Amino acid sequence: MPSALADAEVAAAPSALRAVLDSPLYRGATIALFLSGLGVSAAAPQITLFLVDDLHTSLTTAGLYYLTNITAPLAGYLIGTRSDRTGKRLGLFRICAVAAFLGWTAMAFSTQVWMPFVISSLILAFSGAAGSQLFAAIHDSLQETAGAAGDGVVSVIRMALTAGWIIGPVLGSLLAATAGPRVMLVCTGICALAQIVPMGFARTTEPGNAPATSATTTTPAHAHAPAPAPAPPRVHHKRPGLSAMLPLLAFTGLYICVYAGEPIKYGYLTIYMRTDIHLGTAVSGAVIAIQPLIELILMPVAVLTARRIGMMRLMVFGAGCGVGANLCFALTGDTIGMFAGQILMGCVWGVFAALGIIVAQRLLPEAVATASAIFMSSPALASAVGGVTGGIGVDLLGLPHVFLAPAVYGVIATIGFTVMSRSRHTVR
Repeated sequence: MPSALADAEVAAAPSALRAVLDSPLYRGATIALFLSGLGVSAAAPQITLFLVDDLHTSLTTAGLYYLTNITAPLAGYLIGTRSDRTGKRLGLFRICAVAAFLGWTAMAFSTQVWMPFVISSLILAFSGAAGSQLFAAIHDSLQETAGAAGDGVVSVIRMALTAGWIIGPVLGSLLAATAGPRVMLVCTGICALAQIVPMGFARTTEPGNAPATSATTTTPAHAHAPAPAPAPPRVHHKRPGLSAMLPLLAFTGLYICVYAGEPIKYGYLTIYMRTDIHLGTAVSGAVIAIQPLIELILMPVAVLTARRIGMMRLMVFGAGCGVGANLCFALTGDTIGMFAGQILMGCVWGVFAALGIIVAQRLLPEAVATASAIFMSSPALASAVGGVTGGIGVDLLGLPHVFLAPAVYGVIATIGFTVMSRSRHTVR
C-alpha cells in the first residue's frame, strides 16, 4: 500500500501539468496569474519608498497606506456573490483587471499624498478579485471533469503567481532605480491589463449547468445530465448564510494573522536594509526575491505532504515558520539573517500558496466564487492590519524591532490552526 501511494503521488504532478497544458482555460489562467504576480510584486516593495521619497510623507503615514486595503474584502465579497449568482466568472475577471490597470496608472500620476490613498480604497480594491474569479472558473472546470489531479492542477496554476513574485521584486527595484517609481507603477498597470490577453479565447461552463461527474470540459449551457430541473443561465447559488460561512471566516481570520507581517516587511524591510544594513539595490532585490523562489520549490512538496498528514496540520508548521522568519528580521541585523528570514517565509508561503485556496473553497463548496473572493481579498485586509501595526510599531519599537509584532500574530495563527486541525469538521 505505501508503494502504491508513492507511485500515485509521483504520477500526480505530471498528470496535473499535462492537464494545465492541454486546457486553454488552465493555460490562460497560468499566464494571467504570472503577469499579475509580476506586476504586483514589482510595486509592493516600492510603494512606501514612493510615498516617502516622491510624495514626501512620513514613515508612519506611509505605513498607514496599507489601511486603504480594508475595502478590498467588501469589493471581493460583492464580486464573488455576483459571480455565484450569474456564473459569469471571466467577464467579472476582465472588469477587475481593467480596474487594476486604471488604479495603478492613476497612482503613477499622483501628485498629492491623499491621491494614492483614495485610488487604493476605491479602485484597486476591486483588482484582487480578478484572481479569485480565475480560481472559481478553474474550480468549476475541475468539478465537471472530476479529475484525480485536481489539487495538483490548482497548485501548478498557483505556482505561476509565485513565479511572477520571484522576478517582480528584482525588476521593480531596478526599474524604479533607473526610470523612477512612476514608470514602475505604470508598468504594474500594464501587467494588470495584459492579464486579459491570454484569457481572451478561454471558455468556461457556468456552474450548475453540468454535473460534477461529467467528462466534458466544454459542455454548452443548454446541455445537461439528468437533474431535477435545468437552471437558466442566470440562476445559480443563493448567497450563503453566516453560519455556513463561519468555518471559512475562521480560517481566513487566521490566514490574516499569518499575512499581516507582509505589509510590515514590504513597508520597512527594504528601508531597513538600505539605511541600516547598507545593502545594495541588487542584494536587497535578491533578499526579497528568494522568498518566492523557495515558495515555488516547496509548493508541489506541500501538496504531496498534505495528502499524508492533512492540509490543516501542515498549515500549523507554515505558521510556525512565519514566527521564526519575523524573529530573524527583528533580532539578527545582518545579511545572513535577512536571507534566513526570507527562506523561512518561503516555507510559509510554500504551504499557504499551494493549499490556501483549496481549503477555502472546500470550506464553502456551495459558493466557491464567494469563498475564493473572501480568501483572496484577505491579504488586502491583512495589509490594513499590518499597515496600522507597522505604522504604530515603527514609532514605538523602531527598526528592526517592529518585526516582533508580526511574530506575535504568527503565534496566534499557529495556535488557531492547531485547534482547527483537531476539529472533526476540518479539511483534510
